[in-house]
Amino acid sequence: MDTYHVVLYLHFLSLFVGVGGAGVIGVCLFRLRAARTLADAVPWGMLAGQTERVFPIAILGLFATGAYMTSDVWTWSTSWIAVSVAGLVLISLQGPLLAGRRAHALERALAENGPGPLGEEAGRLTRDPILWGVTFVNPALVLAIVWNMTEKPGVGGAVAALAVAYAVAAAAAWPLTRAPAVEAAPAEQSASS
Repeated sequence: MDTYHVVLYLHFLSLFVGVGGAGVIGVCLFRLRAARTLADAVPWGMLAGQTERVFPIAILGLFATGAYMTSDVWTWSTSWIAVSVAGLVLISLQGPLLAGRRAHALERALAENGPGPLGEEAGRLTRDPILWGVTFVNPALVLAIVWNMTEKPGVGGAVAALAVAYAVAAAAAWPLTRAPAVEAAPAEQSASS
């Protein structure tokens, strides 16, 4: 066992922490979107708030271990590494600056809602396009970065992997930003036959 392989293990561990956190956040967001009352929403909002704490640890772990491996085996001018670092920077900015702000707006709306059914503002924020977009896009970018690590493409291929991942994930998130269809009230059956 050498230092490089220990650092590679830590790199994967950081990746797993981030992917696990993204999975929990995704489940929370789906449950928040389905919530009809404050009581339904609060546990999922609290879990999402606690889970977001893992992302800085995962990103710091990925940057630190990736920097070591790049300096030890690769070079900073390697095209797939430069593009992947740019992708990780994008992920680390979109999380807190875009999704984080929208999640905190949802948290405020839930706090202002009070007990009972979710109001219009809280319901709208459970379908926030930015929140859903980042929730889908960031894990897709991670998968594209893993693709780049595996395939080691040139700059065009590395950028294309990130661009395709971004576009597909954003398109997949879009339908979740629409309000659910209003269910029609059941028609009353006539008493006479």
